[in-house]
Amino acid sequence: MRFWLLKSEPDVFGFADLVRAGREPWNGVRNYQARNFLREMREGDLCLFYHSNAKPAGVAGVARVCRAAYADDLQFDPGSRYFDPKSTVEAPRWSMVDVEPLIAFPQVVSLETLREMPEWDGSALTRRGSRLSVLPVEAGAFWATLDAAGLGLDEVGGLG
Repeated sequence: MRFWLLKSEPDVFGFADLVRAGREPWNGVRNYQARNFLREMREGDLCLFYHSNAKPAGVAGVARVCRAAYADDLQFDPGSRYFDPKSTVEAPRWSMVDVEPLIAFPQVVSLETLREMPEWDGSALTRRGSRLSVLPVEAGAFWATLDAAGLGLDEVGGLG
């Protein structure tokens, strides 16, 4: 099992929206490095759901990958802002995964809190100017974030 961080603006699609949906494709990613990370994801991998461009910005919950990478359907839709006319069904450029919510944090674990945690040292997330919407996360940083949210193994049952 691997750990990831998925960024979304809460006014566009927040963790509460994922909870309401129950399962959602993580589509519309148009950065090649982030796309490559999506392609590395496997069913069962765990994701920290990060609210960006929010006050405070930070981790709002945990989601699980429930379908590994497949072709992002928005790349083929001429009405979508994510349409890519150079992408074909035979050779799609863009991928997505499906995710489902697992745990909503009692309160957001802020970026400032993450920056103070030694487990996040060197992470792309805590460096200024990081723009990727999909990032790998070290196991220690994942579990330290759950601890910072006040969640122990009892609350997250069976994740570890």
